[in-house]
Amino acid sequence: MRGVFFRKERNGVTLFVRLTPKSAKDAVEGVEATDDGRAHLKARVRAVPEDGKANAALEKLLAQWLGVAARDVSIGAGATSRLKQVKISGDPEALASKLARLGSPDE
Repeated sequence: MRGVFFRKERNGVTLFVRLTPKSAKDAVEGVEATDDGRAHLKARVRAVPEDGKANAALEKLLAQWLGVAARDVSIGAGATSRLKQVKISGDPEALASKLARLGSPDE
């Protein structure tokens, strides 16, 4: 069974993201499922993982990808890990609908 890469919350959604820093480009590359059935949104940023630079770049990238204000995107957990939980503030139904369209898993 394939997992989902986000969870609806009361005031938005939480994205499960696998971040690769020091990449050649900033990009969201789709959804990746792990062997244990969990799913993560794969993202790459050019920034280095020092002083929160890669996290800030991820927040900016996701805000642009989702078409939301940068202030509505924040790292909720995993600040020093490749696997992160990113909080997106807003209407949970609208965000979930947008995420389902943008990152629909293939298979």
